[in-house]
Amino acid sequence: MEAFSHLIAAFDQEQADADKAAAAAASAGFAYGLAAIGPGIGIGYLVGKSVEAMARQPEAAGMVRTTMFLGIAFTEALALIGFVVFILIGL
Repeated sequence: MEAFSHLIAAFDQEQADADKAAAAAASAGFAYGLAAIGPGIGIGYLVGKSVEAMARQPEAAGMVRTTMFLGIAFTEALALIGFVVFILIGL
């Protein structure tokens, strides 16, 4: 009977480890989802304002476009940092 209780205890420990891994994966996914919201909103706002600026002053479109692409790159870096944190939390 004692062997059976050890078997149950081992199964409970394995189940607890599996539950912990599942919770870590879920929380990491949630964290990346939150990390992707900000850059998504930022890039949308940035592109919208750039298109508006190009429509108002077409002669400055080249400079506005260059600045827009730089802003997109810096904003996208935030999403990539969030993805790295997602990977680190998941491990």
